Amino acid sequence: MSKSKMIHRTVSGLFLILLLAGAALAQKKNQVNPWFFIQLTDPQFGMFDSNAGFEKETALYEKAVAEINRLNPDFVVITGDFVNDQNSAAQISEFKRITAKIKPSIPVYYSPGNHDIGQVPTNESLEKYKKNYGSDRFSFRHKGSSFIGFNTGLIKSKLEKPEQAQFSWLTKKLQQSQRSQHIILFTHYPFFNKTADEPEAYSNIGTDYRVKYLGLFEKNGVEAVFSGHHHNNGFATYGNIQMVTTSALGKPLGKAPSGFRIIKVYNDKIEHEFFGLDELPDSVVFH
Repeated sequence: MSKSKMIHRTVSGLFLILLLAGAALAQKKNQVNPWFFIQLTDPQFGMFDSNAGFEKETALYEKAVAEINRLNPDFVVITGDFVNDQNSAAQISEFKRITAKIKPSIPVYYSPGNHDIGQVPTNESLEKYKKNYGSDRFSFRHKGSSFIGFNTGLIKSKLEKPEQAQFSWLTKKLQQSQRSQHIILFTHYPFFNKTADEPEAYSNIGTDYRVKYLGLFEKNGVEAVFSGHHHNNGFATYGNIQMVTTSALGKPLGKAPSGFRIIKVYNDKIEHEFFGLDELPDSVVFH
């Protein structure tokens, strides 16, 4: 073998080694240490005392915020029914006052509930919501995963034009999320409670819209949908999609006490558990 050929092979070999090392480094950069966020739902100021007051909700939310600040999640998502009466300035003000106590380093995202925008939202109620809380949908990436929240009140009430506009937005966001490690959605209404073919009721989405959205989720590799509304915990699956219903921070309507859900995010999976406010761990432990 000539000297020039030996040099060429040596250079080629070194180039291949560097290329493989670069690929391994890039893959390592896509791996992140496990982390967690918190979903809370239905603080619903005014529900305990039928809008006569909200002292009980205040005490629960103050305690929840203190625990959130102690645990220090990457972010918090609140999936609707912030107040019991969407027209009560006092309820809205109290919810916002306590929410503002969450540390500035912890972002907070909102998805509207039926008590925030009405059973059948109107242009006026949606504008009022946006004035008080910001947009009725959100989308962001964090540590390699995508998180999307949207307004299921538009879907539940079958408001065709705004629902279709939101569906187009959601489709685009899901398409843009295809290289994410996880795609996780947040809604107020669960799409279904036990089985995907169950009839429509107060607590789920109508069957025609349900088929439309579940197909979109499945096509785009959604891993989990976290909802509220029930004031009780629930769990179901649709294919590989986890359909998780979280009980209320406010007044419980089932066996679960007032509390919130901790969602742990690993490179290859997510884990989650609901905790009552008196049952929270000293710290979030990863396995």
